[in-house]
Amino acid sequence: MSKNNSKVISRRGFLQGSAMAIGATTVGGLMPTSFAIGGTSKVRVGILLPYSGTYAMLGNSITDAFKLRVGIAGGMIAGREVEYIPIDSEMSVPKAPQNTKKLVDKEKVDFLVGPVHSGIAAVMAKLVGPREGPIMIVPNAGSNAVTGPLCADNIFRTSFSNWQPAFPGGKVMADDGHKTAITISWKYGAGIQMMAAGKSSFEQNGGKVIKDIQVPFPDVEFQANLSEIAAAKPDAVFAFFSGGGAVKFVKDYAAAGLKDKIPLYGPGFLTEGVSKAQGAAAEGIKTTLHYSGDLDNPANHAFRKAYNEAYGKMPNVFSVQGYDAAELIIKALTQVGGDTGATGDLIKAMSGAEFPDSPRGPWRMSAAHNPIQDIYLREVHDGKQKLLGVAAKDLEDPAEGCNMA
Repeated sequence: MSKNNSKVISRRGFLQGSAMAIGATTVGGLMPTSFAIGGTSKVRVGILLPYSGTYAMLGNSITDAFKLRVGIAGGMIAGREVEYIPIDSEMSVPKAPQNTKKLVDKEKVDFLVGPVHSGIAAVMAKLVGPREGPIMIVPNAGSNAVTGPLCADNIFRTSFSNWQPAFPGGKVMADDGHKTAITISWKYGAGIQMMAAGKSSFEQNGGKVIKDIQVPFPDVEFQANLSEIAAAKPDAVFAFFSGGGAVKFVKDYAAAGLKDKIPLYGPGFLTEGVSKAQGAAAEGIKTTLHYSGDLDNPANHAFRKAYNEAYGKMPNVFSVQGYDAAELIIKALTQVGGDTGATGDLIKAMSGAEFPDSPRGPWRMSAAHNPIQDIYLREVHDGKQKLLGVAAKDLEDPAEGCNMA
């Protein structure tokens, strides 16, 4: 069996290739003979996430929570130590094929975890599915295609589709009495798909989107766009930005004098994990998302306490997604006795996975391998997300174009 030792690794050490997760307790039963000899075989987890640039916060949050969950399991998965092979995606779609092939072909990882960027997710999905590569678990990127036309038996998601958190937001704007709106987002897959979902819902509920503004990614110069919004005078603005870009947009929106004139809405990424940095500019912004930090359930309380103790900060939705990505692997690999070669059985276990005790609340895997989950309505109050209620109960992605055999 694996050595009974423990080792806490820093993020720097993690990115330099340190292999051990924290903890020591063995979990699971006997190892299959395929890797029992010597007892030294490790579960190899390849990770393709951003650790630099605008979305570094997202990549680090996902990674920290993934390691936390493995640490809670004793640093082992089904009795096997975990080796992490991380690559900084740099949010580069052109580099995605090379990075993916390195993890799959050179490193021969057992599981492929990533990415954040929807465009990178599409590239990865084309390379590894259906069952052309290892099991892929998406801990963030919401590309509708991943659980749509690119769906595959060996691709799973523990986050959301771009449609999911945005669609309920359109109805929220209409319910608040707004008749006209402008959408604004970065011009790439996530932004385009989220704005389309919010627009569809808004117009189904009697509203009218009078302008769609798309900003080249990752530009954060918004002055011309804000002048355009001010001149158009919509009842509301529906926006998608995340990470550092969300901080800049929300602050610029307030500085332009629009905050108190035209209410700002969006998928929860607009304020998630960055409301403190946004300061007073974020006050009153309503968003819809599959997590709220103040969810009152035992799993969330325990998760937030453990995360804060481990990293000296509070988790966010990206952390929850990384935590549940590790939970999915733990559930499935434990079920097959730790045998990473039992691909068919692993896929079957993941396909039927249910999460009654997730920090986000109960959720389960859809037939297209996307979470079926509640979407919450939140509002920034005194610098924190305040839960207002459930915007959509048990919401399942339409998975249009998925023809999984």
